[in-house]
Amino acid sequence: MFHRQAAQFAVALLGFALFVPTSLAQARLANVTILATGGTIAGSGATSTTTVGYTAATVGVQNLIAAVPELAKVANVSGEQVFQIASENMSNEHWLTLARRVNTLLAQPNVDGIVITHGTDTMEETAYFLNLVVKSRKPVVLVGSMRPSTAMSADGPLNLYNAVLLAAHPDAAGRGVLVSMNDQIQSARDVTKTNTTTTDTFKSTDLGMLGYIQGGKPSFYRAVTRKHTTESEFDVGALTALPQVEIALSYANVGPTQVEALMAAGAKGIVHAGVGNGSLPARVKPALVAARAKGAIVVRASRVGQGILARNGEANDDQLDFVVADTLSPQKARILLMLALTKTTNTREIQRMFYTY
Repeated sequence: MFHRQAAQFAVALLGFALFVPTSLAQARLANVTILATGGTIAGSGATSTTTVGYTAATVGVQNLIAAVPELAKVANVSGEQVFQIASENMSNEHWLTLARRVNTLLAQPNVDGIVITHGTDTMEETAYFLNLVVKSRKPVVLVGSMRPSTAMSADGPLNLYNAVLLAAHPDAAGRGVLVSMNDQIQSARDVTKTNTTTTDTFKSTDLGMLGYIQGGKPSFYRAVTRKHTTESEFDVGALTALPQVEIALSYANVGPTQVEALMAAGAKGIVHAGVGNGSLPARVKPALVAARAKGAIVVRASRVGQGILARNGEANDDQLDFVVADTLSPQKARILLMLALTKTTNTREIQRMFYTY
């Protein structure tokens, strides 16, 4: 009798040992919500070798999740289809909607992190916008792919796996909005798309990436020092629209047509993507001066892609009452200027913001 009871007890213990660790491990998994917006990662092509000429934004979020069953091992994943667009069609209205949804979700105790699937064309812009308006230290990770889901060696599934792994990891908290592509971790402020088609296109060429994802975990080597997320003074909660800010590109033989047309269209701010260190061509400068006289904020940026834009360098910014973009690209300078204009039109205050974010 004793031996039979002992045997039964041993079997019970074995069953408990087999059951409890699995349950506890499942309980320890972070809760990650995937917000899908479309893009190539949700695209499809006619054949497995179609890597250009495919149709973006055709695969829904539940199918994206189902295609990577390994996600269940790193997080408790749920999905929402926020938009289904190619990212060249991303608008200010999309950004406001997405930002409000992100903030609502992150305020919930049962959401530990968010992954946003996104087209690569404007991913860096969406990431930087969210970097300035998300009000949480919880991880927010943008991810996409350069090949559609139907392509041979599609990069989307592994990119998505890594993004979820990153969003679920405590080391990703408090680092601002991140971009995870090609096994690398990039800062929303610094990253840009550098190649039209290759899978290693996203780089922080000026200041460097933050780290790698390898062996099932993120490794960080650099910290973000500019303010973001919870330290940001910007809030989209009550905004229904963003001020109109446009970009005027400079090049050899450029004239004033762009600036004049943008002002006629109602621009409240103009980012001049100048050559070199933001030089002002002789034919464009009068149009920018006139724009400032009419109340538009003028930001000098550079089309070069790397380097600091020197204040009072290629132009007397103090005298002209212009703002300089620091190290921000023209497209990111536009985002910061839009948000700055929701707070003030004082150029000294706006310049402070460009040196802060």
